[in-house]
Order: sequence, then structure tokens, then C-alpha cells
Amino acid sequence: MSVSGDASFRRYFRLIHDDIPYIAVDAPPPHEDCRPFVAIAQAYLAAELKVPEIKALDLEQGMMLLSDFGDTLLLAELTEQSAGFLYGHALQQLPAIYSVTATEAGELPAFDEAMLSREMALFTDWLIAKHLQLTLSDDEAQLVNEAFEFLIENAQMQPQGGVHRDYHSRNLMVCDDGLGIIDFQDAVIGPITYDAVSLLRDCYIRWPDALVYELLARWQALLVESELLDPEIDEAQFRLWFDLMGIQRHLKAAGIFARLYHRDGKEGYLADIPRTVSYIVDVAATYPQLAKFANFVESKVLAELTPS
Repeated sequence: MSVSGDASFRRYFRLIHDDIPYIAVDAPPPHEDCRPFVAIAQAYLAAELKVPEIKALDLEQGMMLLSDFGDTLLLAELTEQSAGFLYGHALQQLPAIYSVTATEAGELPAFDEAMLSREMALFTDWLIAKHLQLTLSDDEAQLVNEAFEFLIENAQMQPQGGVHRDYHSRNLMVCDDGLGIIDFQDAVIGPITYDAVSLLRDCYIRWPDALVYELLARWQALLVESELLDPEIDEAQFRLWFDLMGIQRHLKAAGIFARLYHRDGKEGYLADIPRTVSYIVDVAATYPQLAKFANFVESKVLAELTPS
């Protein structure tokens, strides 16, 4: 039985053997490499994180047999009443993820300046140029580049540790014994706020800022308690890191959604672009250093995505 896939070339099938369900993964080697998934799964299991167990593996064929977490995504269970509890549980797993900076294959890749730049270029290359067919003036291009440089500086000044890199409501499964974590093969060493902003400012569902910042404060306290964050870092500084990291991530995500449509024919992600771009506008507008960039994105990009 085929089950829902993700934004990759991987396909997933459920099979039953001796009344036990499993997930068979077909990850064609020309497009996918299972080795990072396998290495990180082992490291996450060692860190007592709930990830699928690998029951069988054929790297040459790109085939894996995994334990089955069921069909219930965290996204499906989120309501105004449940959000605080469920997000709290999801945040509690992040210190363990942050502690994983290497696998048996070696140290995780660094989320460095080059990677940050490549990710944000997806916004200009795929959303602005390809999807909206817009050409930036020299002044607009300079404005965008200066904003990108500011966001890179913010990411690099933060403490660095293990980052899942796609920690959100469609990659967390609600299981009988807690939240299962999937889609972690792109893990890196990166900024301390990255996974938290992926979760709390999810591209697939939006929550009031009051709830987001309440949960962020709980996450900051948890980091200090876990001795992963200097207690001298105040709430304003941590919120700045979080907010600007979110802008960087949403620039990347908006570009990826456009690429998934134009390159891979996955139309469903188009509906998530306006929400994702609206995050960029709303958060950037609260910081003087990004006010002009926020106005540019609102007038040049969001206006084209949500015509009156």
C-alpha cells in the first residue's frame, strides 16, 4: 500500500508481515542517497530520540525497510487547545538533537555561509525570477543582497549544534508513546534557533505571536537548564536570533515550494507560498535593519502572490 510521500524522489509503501506494519522506502540512487539517513538514524537512536528503526537495507538499490510510526502527523492533531502541550513535547526533544553533531560517518556538515547563501538564493532564483517572472533593478538586487548578508551574520553569531533542519509538523508523527521524528537526513551543525523556528513558525500552519513567543521562552529556559545556552543571553537577544533565523528559513522554503512546482510538477506546495512569504514581511517589518526589505517583499512579491 502506497503512503504519502514528501518533497523528494522517495516513495513509501506500507506492508504487513506477521501482523506487524513496516514502511518500505524506495529512494532511487540517481536522485537519493540513503547513507546520511542511516548514519543519522543510528546517532539519533543513540541519543534516545524516537526515529524509525532500520529493519533491512540495500544501499545499492536505494531500498530500506523501516518500523512504522502510523499515519498521524503532528499537523493533524494541532488545535488551539492542544498546541501548547504538543509543541512543548516537540521542543523537549531538541536538546537531544542539538547534542548530535557527528555520526559514525563523521562530523555533520556545517551550515556555513555558502549553504545559507544557496538557500536564500532559491527565493530570488525560483520564486521571483522563475515563478513570478520578475527582474530586479540594481537597487532592488543590492537591497536583497544586504538583507541576505544581515541574515547570514545573525545565523553565524549564534551557538552552533546539531540541527534536524526540517523539524516541523509534517515531519513529526504522533505515536502512542510520544512523537516520532522523520525526514532527518539533511541534519547539519547549525544555529541554535533553527529547529525551534522551523517548528513554531511552521510553513504549513500559523499561530499567534503571543503563543509563539511563550513557547520560545520555554525553549530558551530548557536550553539554559540543559546547559546548552549561556544564561547571560537575554530574552531580547534570543528572540532576535529566532526571528531573523525564521526569515532566512522562510526565504529558502518559499523558493523550494516554487521549485517543487516548476521543476518537479508538485502543484500542492503553491498554496503554502503566500503564508510563508507573509512571515517574511511581518517579521522583517519589526526590525529597522530589514524594514526596506520587508516593504520590497510585500510590494514586489506578496502582492503578486495574493492579487486583490
